[in-house]
Formats: sequence, C-alpha cells, structure tokens
Amino acid sequence: MKNLLFLLLFAPFALSANQGGPSLDAISKALSAGDADGLAQYFGDNVEISILDNEQLYSKAKATETLRAFFNSNKPKTFNQVHQGTSRENSDQYCIGNMTAASGSYRVYIYLKMNGANTTIQEIRFDKG
Repeated sequence: MKNLLFLLLFAPFALSANQGGPSLDAISKALSAGDADGLAQYFGDNVEISILDNEQLYSKAKATETLRAFFNSNKPKTFNQVHQGTSRENSDQYCIGNMTAASGSYRVYIYLKMNGANTTIQEIRFDKG
C-alpha cells in the first residue's frame, strides 16, 4: 500500500520532469518571441513544417531557416497554449495553441517525439486562424 501511495504522489512529478527535453513553456516563449533559433534547439534531425498547407520535411538547419523567414514575414506578438496532451500509444506529446502575429492569427500544432529521456519537436504546423 505504501508503494502505491508513493507512486500516486510521485508519478506526476516524475512525468513532468523532462530530462534534457523541451518544456512546453520554453517552446511557448520561443513562439511568442518569434525565436526560430530558440525553437531549433528542440528540433529532431528532421522536422515536418506545415505553413498554410505548404507541408515539407526539412533538415534541422533548413527548418530553422524556414521558420526564421516565416517569423520575419509574420512577426509574432503572443502565443497561448489552448490544449496539450499525450498520445495513447506512447508518451509522445502534443500542444495546440493560438499565435497572434502582425499579419493575423494562426492555430499552431506541435508534436513532440519521446525517445527515452530525449524529447524533440517532430512536427510544427501553422494554420490561418
């Protein structure tokens, strides 16, 4: 019984302690600031980026350039998380939020791949909101 109580009390903290991976707070701050380099530190080797239905798989370096160009054309003002969760099949995470930019608002979807203690952004989408 003590073990069960310990697990129930400790598990939420253990699950939220992301060893070396990105926190959704850090990702949100980078999105709000339009910081492509800040986001790039969380990218996997390849990242799928979709901007207004233009979807491509990019290397980490090319993905950073693509986001930098997008942020230069659509300077973000704010980003607010609306929903976040974990996939049922494994411990991959996702986040959905709204980004307000100088050019309008965007619905942003982020998919984070969990691989042991390593967490990386695998996909990021910007849809007109």
